[in-house]
Amino acid sequence: MIRKLFKNARIVTPLDPGRPLAGEDQGKVTRIERGALLCHDGIIEAIGDGKEVAAHNPGHDLDVEVDCGGRCLIPGFVDPHTHMCFAAKREEEFSQRLEGMEYLEILRRGGGILSSVRAARAASEEELFSTTRQNALSALKFGTTTLEIKSGYGLETETELKMLRVIERIGRETPLDVIPTFLGAHAIPGEYAKAPDTYVDILIEKMIPAVSQQGIARFCDVFCEKGAFSVEQSRRILSCAREAGMGLKIHADEVHDLGGAGLAAKLGVASAEHLLAANEENLRAMAEKEVIGVLLPATAYSLRKNYAPARKMVGLGLPVALATDCNPGSSYTESMPFVFGLAVLAMNLSVNEALVASTLNAAYAVGMEKEVGSLNKGKKADFLLLDGESPAVLAYHAGVSPVQEVYKGGELVFSM
Repeated sequence: MIRKLFKNARIVTPLDPGRPLAGEDQGKVTRIERGALLCHDGIIEAIGDGKEVAAHNPGHDLDVEVDCGGRCLIPGFVDPHTHMCFAAKREEEFSQRLEGMEYLEILRRGGGILSSVRAARAASEEELFSTTRQNALSALKFGTTTLEIKSGYGLETETELKMLRVIERIGRETPLDVIPTFLGAHAIPGEYAKAPDTYVDILIEKMIPAVSQQGIARFCDVFCEKGAFSVEQSRRILSCAREAGMGLKIHADEVHDLGGAGLAAKLGVASAEHLLAANEENLRAMAEKEVIGVLLPATAYSLRKNYAPARKMVGLGLPVALATDCNPGSSYTESMPFVFGLAVLAMNLSVNEALVASTLNAAYAVGMEKEVGSLNKGKKADFLLLDGESPAVLAYHAGVSPVQEVYKGGELVFSM
């Protein structure tokens, strides 16, 4: 029974109305200039003006009291889309891409996602855990306190189950809350290149039942794109996963307007990711169903592509979230501050909109909104202290992390 008081903080947080924030509410935050946060066994007991919170604790029955020195205090970041469970980096491929080599040529030379598949299949479970743990702890230092991690570099049952065991272990052996997602439908494996429907049948008849029986994955994702899985194949896979008790996500319309965003709306998935090429009609349909649009600006940055139309999405009333897409190929970063800065400076989100997108809406995207994403009574005391007076410092102080301290459940887990 430990009570802690964090006082003298400039608190900025979304207030959770019980739904994702969208449209005019996308940037709706509360600011408390002389704020305080009281937590009891890692759960927020009171938050507000320092004097009001002190009145909530008249007996001064405290175990720990922390003076935040006037620094900005915000919720811990929620990163709702990562592929950070991988066995090998692809640095050479990055250089080839910079020199103008097309992705199909990189694939022909043995690179691309299938090189990550070979590495994951060959790696021992302990080797895969070691690499993933390093990535996850790096994310923690950048202020991420809740993290989604996808499988998807196995593309066969044994390795996918191995990856999911590693992902679950990251959640047990680090301070992070980790949400495991099954992404067996990440690509067509080389052995089924000429028979993609056969692989879809294997996913439905063997892999999803095995993943469901394992009981680790909370979501199932699919890469709906030309060269990967069609809309109809994606529908079959996701429908099967729903019947197996998993929540649904979809990589949608990253390169081509295939209709993945429309499928996301029809199925009422938790989130649709990427959306660079999604058409307005399907984005409107997503907004009506409150499907979260998870945007990945670091991927566009790395691939030197246009960014997703974030302002249009906000105007359509689509709730927007942000994520790193941390992976060894197209977005090798664990830094949510970097993503925050890109969202503000390259995608024209306001600071407040980016804050909501990287905390509350991101929590809704992974089904963690009742526990994290905003600083409200009854939620976990997951928060950051910044080297600045407002969240603007995350975009303003470019190229560094202004995250000075990270608290998870009221416990200090990182200090600069």
